[in-house]
This record gives sequence, structure tokens and C-alpha cells, in this order.
Amino acid sequence: MNDALRHKLQAWVDFSRDMEIDLLSRRVGEASESLPAASSGKAIQEPKKPVAADPVKRQPPPATEPVIHPVSPSGFLGFAGSPGLFDEPAVAPQADSLERIREDLGDCQRCKLSAHRTQIVFGTGNPNAELVFVGEAPGADEDEQGLPFVGRAGKLLNRLIDSVGMRREDVYICNIIKCRPPGNRTPEKDEIDTCKPFVFRQIGVLRPRLLCCLGAPALRTMLPIKEGITKVRGRFFDYHGIQLMPTFHPAYILRNPREEGTIRRDFIAMAEFLGVRGKE
Repeated sequence: MNDALRHKLQAWVDFSRDMEIDLLSRRVGEASESLPAASSGKAIQEPKKPVAADPVKRQPPPATEPVIHPVSPSGFLGFAGSPGLFDEPAVAPQADSLERIREDLGDCQRCKLSAHRTQIVFGTGNPNAELVFVGEAPGADEDEQGLPFVGRAGKLLNRLIDSVGMRREDVYICNIIKCRPPGNRTPEKDEIDTCKPFVFRQIGVLRPRLLCCLGAPALRTMLPIKEGITKVRGRFFDYHGIQLMPTFHPAYILRNPREEGTIRRDFIAMAEFLGVRGKE
């Protein structure tokens, strides 16, 4: 490398170094001008970083147990939070009656069961009964005659009532569903929700001392109980000041004759509660 080229290269290196030092000096000067004056006597503090707010912890809603409502002036009975319980637009007046309930039911077309029934099966028996039986739904014989429990299951129910010293005429019998489901299938939830205000009103008018639910669908309509009928049958529950006992449906006994002794014990317990002496 000749002296001329070496001289030019050295001059370029010196120029570049001077430019970097000048640029650095300018940046330091600009930064110092943005800081508070040292004569203020105040310590220079770093700007605080924004603190992220703690995420709001959403507590799960408290578990709610079914709350029993007292009997309303209209005669409706039920549990808080039960859908469809008070959806019936024609609420009963304070002076409700079985006749008024039947009139409000009319030629009911409120659910799909109306397309298959022969007639509505409202209920029958003593309006001053101390014992009311609530079953599931009408069968073929009930649909034909318009009366509850008149088929084979009804005949067994009559024998059970008679065996503890009572008569069918002494009690009142109805179902949670007033129309026969096709093929005697179990009523569906929407059908029960549509029809149950009427059975609630019936119980509100009758106000018996004892209410007997025949089978699981009737029990679960009247009380929010998840246990199976086998576990809770024969026990007394409080239902708005009315004692309630669940037991097997007579149709179940016809299919399982070995359980007839069990249901007879439940009927004896109900008769003893009512102070009825059984047959000798």
C-alpha cells in the first residue's frame, strides 16, 4: 500500500470515529435535558410501571336447595325454581274449587297428548278425603271410562284400600297427567310441566291429612327427590303441612308380585297415621 492510499484510509477512519463520538454526545445531552434539574433537591425516580389489576375471581353461584313455598291464596303448591309451575295463565281465584279447576282445564289442548286421548281423566272421590292418592297417568281403561284407576292396577288399589279398613269412596284419586300417553308410556317432562298446575290446585283445594304418591313420576312431581322410589317408599315427608308418603305404583306390583307385602306394609302405616283400624 502506498503512502497516499494509507493516508486517505487513515483520514476516513478518523472521520468515522469522530462522527460516532459526536452522535453519542448528542444523545447523552438530549437525555440529560429531559431529566429534572439537580438543583431541585429531589431524587430522580424511575417512572412507575403500570400494575395490572388482579383478575376478578368469579365465585360460582351458591348451590340452592329447593325451597318449599307455603300454600298461596290461589291454591297453587310448589317449589321455588320449578319451571312451568306457575305458567298456567288462568290462575285460580282465592275461593278455588274442584269444579272451577275442571272448568279451567276445559277441553285441554295444551300438550301433544290431547291428540291421542279419548277423554280427560280428571279425578274422583271424596272431596273431604283425609287421604289422596296421586298416580302417574291414565291407562286404556281409564281413558275409555274417564275415571282414574279402574283397570287392573285400580282393582289392586281397591283391594289395598279395603285391606286396611277404608273404602274407595273415602279417598280421592287423581293423576299428575290427565290424558293417556300413547302405549301407556311414561309421561314426558314437557307433558308433566304442562299438566301439573292442575294437580297442584287439586291438592290445594282438598288439603288432605295424607298424600300418597304412587310411583316415582308422581313423587318427583310433588317433591324434588332424586332417590329412587325403592329407597324412599314407606317414609313420611312434609308437603306444605300435609304428610306425604311415596309407595310403589300398583301396576309395578302386578309386574312384581313379590313386592305386594311391601306395599301392604305401607298401606298399614298410612292407616295407622290416620287412626283407621284395619280389618280383623
